[in-house]
Amino acid sequence: MTDLEKARLLINEADREMARLFEQRMDAVRLVADYKKEHGVPVDDLVREEQIIKNNAACVENEEYRSYYMSFLRNTIDLSKQMQHRLLDGMRVAYSGVEGAFANIVAERIFPDATAVPCADFAAAYKAVEEGYCDCALLPVENSYNGDVGKVMDLAFFGSLYVTGVYEAEIVQNLLAVKGTTMDEVKTVISHPQALGQCAKYIERHGFNTVEAVNTAVAASQVAQMGRHDIAAIGSAEAAEKFGLKKLESHINESSQNSTRFAVFSRAQRAPSKRDNHFIMLFTVNNTAGSLGRAVSVIGEHGFNLRALKSRPTKELVWDYYFYAEGEGDLTGEAGKAMLRDLNECCSHVKVLGTYEKEMRV
Repeated sequence: MTDLEKARLLINEADREMARLFEQRMDAVRLVADYKKEHGVPVDDLVREEQIIKNNAACVENEEYRSYYMSFLRNTIDLSKQMQHRLLDGMRVAYSGVEGAFANIVAERIFPDATAVPCADFAAAYKAVEEGYCDCALLPVENSYNGDVGKVMDLAFFGSLYVTGVYEAEIVQNLLAVKGTTMDEVKTVISHPQALGQCAKYIERHGFNTVEAVNTAVAASQVAQMGRHDIAAIGSAEAAEKFGLKKLESHINESSQNSTRFAVFSRAQRAPSKRDNHFIMLFTVNNTAGSLGRAVSVIGEHGFNLRALKSRPTKELVWDYYFYAEGEGDLTGEAGKAMLRDLNECCSHVKVLGTYEKEMRV
């Protein structure tokens, strides 16, 4: 047997073994896709991909081969993601609004393979997931200029869903009108209350009257249907294109850094991981002196950084409140377990709404 024949036998043997391991890997990828669909997690995880490549490349002893193996891994990961995208093709993501709403735009950025399902309002989108009609819901929780979205926070407190990821998206508001409209003709603007708040000074400068809509895309749709030159909508460039409107003026939001934080809500709680360094909690404190102060102290005493603490009325008792807290730290370790144990002692109710690695910008 020649050296060439021996080499080819070794290659054939290695290829057969790699084929067997490839099938085993793709079986695992299928399980990953099932998990991501159930928990509302996007396919791309660039941090983990780089960790896989870095860790596995270190297993290659021959430095001459290492760069080739890294390319091999990248190709394998790309194939894995291709299959995940195909498997997630039937995923359904609920959002509040109609096609062209900011939530619709962001949902398609995060879940490009899924079907974005429009819902009448935040509650309807949330309920669509609770009842199994959709796999997850994308809902806004905070705007950098106009503050919290209280209705979504209330759904999180009273509902059964969990947060599996938080995403920040830049929001650019535009003045939209039917074609042929001039600025001096516009007397009234229609939009979602958050959008009206983001553009409050612009609206005041122009002396516009305001009308609230369920969301910005609905406002654009209404303006298109009415066909009047005295009424304009505030919304996205995508909404203008969809409903055949023109942008009278762009970037009319007061803050040049206007962004909204969206949370993905799912029926299944994401399995805690040491990579998850952020968490969201909801809690109520006992009606005794110092209870809230003690709860906040407990979080800090165990080494966790409290990034935000917000209160909302429970609506069950007059002047009774629940608290929404966002923090930094790993809840899976001993410190996290001890913190939750001590927090339960000074609180009447504690719910870990979700954990995630970091906030993603989309």
